[in-house]
Amino acid sequence: MSKESSSAAESIKSFVAGGFGGVCAVVVGAGHPFDLTKTRLQTAPAGTYTGAVDVVKKTVAKDGITGLYRGIVPPLLGVTPIFAVSFWAYDASKKLILAATPDRESQALSVLELAVAGFLSAVPTTLVTAPVERAKVLLQVQGQAGSGTQYTGVADVLKHLYKEGGIRSIFRGTGATLARDGPGSAAYFAAYEVTKKALTPAGASPSDLNLQAVILAGGTAGVAMWAIAIPPDVLKSRIQSAAPGTYSGILDCARKTIAHDGVAALWKGFGPAMARAFPANAATFLGVEASRKVLDGLF
Repeated sequence: MSKESSSAAESIKSFVAGGFGGVCAVVVGAGHPFDLTKTRLQTAPAGTYTGAVDVVKKTVAKDGITGLYRGIVPPLLGVTPIFAVSFWAYDASKKLILAATPDRESQALSVLELAVAGFLSAVPTTLVTAPVERAKVLLQVQGQAGSGTQYTGVADVLKHLYKEGGIRSIFRGTGATLARDGPGSAAYFAAYEVTKKALTPAGASPSDLNLQAVILAGGTAGVAMWAIAIPPDVLKSRIQSAAPGTYSGILDCARKTIAHDGVAALWKGFGPAMARAFPANAATFLGVEASRKVLDGLF
């Protein structure tokens, strides 16, 4: 197989494995109620809820158990391409770093280089993530704090947004999404690689499938990502759910949020995000590693 063919095959494997990891995150993580709780805490007026449990209680009282699954369709449709692009872009970014440093002593990337590759992976991924998040957030927040039902589903959301402001409206919050996912992905992939290597038995290779190491490293990666991603996530949720013209950008949103609700508002939703971070991302990386192993055996 030529070098070009081998490189293309590796890219395909990364894309497919990432997509399968995303499916595993949805099936095993099953964390949408946590995500809805996080979003409602982040976007509701001060005093609407006393905490995460209060969000669940009021949502179920008003809309039943199904109310906890508002906005689940966009991530279900988007999670496979989002993870596929993310893992493909991460592997492509690692190759880019190696190509940019031809005189290096080791082919093993440093922690900083892994973080840079993780950050770069978020750039193309954001083009898929931003509109998915925009639709999801709008569906999640409708009906809270006495507001009525405005959208009947994801297609209706996109139709209304396009009518409101064209493609620009659908992609509102893209900058905030990148501000969340750039640093978040840097922490995500670096934490995974470092933790998996630390958990790999002496004499073994981190590339070998070690279930315990993959599960622990994947869960740790999710926790590392959300530990730093919550403040920009709050701003993203507020920008994407607000009426047109409310904020001029992420800095304006940060300034108004802090002025109105205090600095603590930037950490709203931290608990629900962390509750799903470990299991969902442990499942993601287990799916990625297992499917990659199968693909490596096929071609």
